[in-house]
Amino acid sequence: MQTLAIFVSGGGTNCENIIRYFQGSASVRVGLVVSSSASAYALVRAARLGVPSVVLSRAELDDPVRMLGVLDSYGIDFIVLAGYLRVIPDFLLAAYPRRIVNIHPSLLPKYGGKGMYGAHVHAAVKAAGDPESGITIHYVDARVDGGEILFQARTPLSPDDTPEDIAARVHRLEMEHYPRVIEAVIAGKESPAETGTAPPIPS
Repeated sequence: MQTLAIFVSGGGTNCENIIRYFQGSASVRVGLVVSSSASAYALVRAARLGVPSVVLSRAELDDPVRMLGVLDSYGIDFIVLAGYLRVIPDFLLAAYPRRIVNIHPSLLPKYGGKGMYGAHVHAAVKAAGDPESGITIHYVDARVDGGEILFQARTPLSPDDTPEDIAARVHRLEMEHYPRVIEAVIAGKESPAETGTAPPIPS
């Protein structure tokens, strides 16, 4: 049994989706939710689903003894980022090599890097007039949004789409694909050299 920790900073829709996906699984369980914010609604979602959570301050998140101690105490094997807004420190990358994944709401390498998250990404896609957007699931390394790509899924955009419309389309892709890609990666079935592209989701 592999035990996941989900790192969050906000509302937690992806977090809840992942927890629900693995409920009843014989091979993967969500054992902990780690939040960088005490006000993150993801904490409420985790509590409702019976998953323990911990809130860590910025100093604690960057403290190897504190952070690794928490993860060890819950037997964490794998880390999933779901709307987590802090940069992963080097000590955590070293402790969990190729065992930390993230989802980004664009087709990387476009619209990635520092400051590009959530609504900022969708506004940039709209401003550029891109005909499509999507999601990228990737390993986390020392580069912000620069880790090895595991999977991408795309959705076509209309010139009339607002940033909110784009966000909704991308969110549907997140809900559909993130849990199953996590499952495949943990099972050792990922194929980074053959990035998957899902068919567009109709509007």
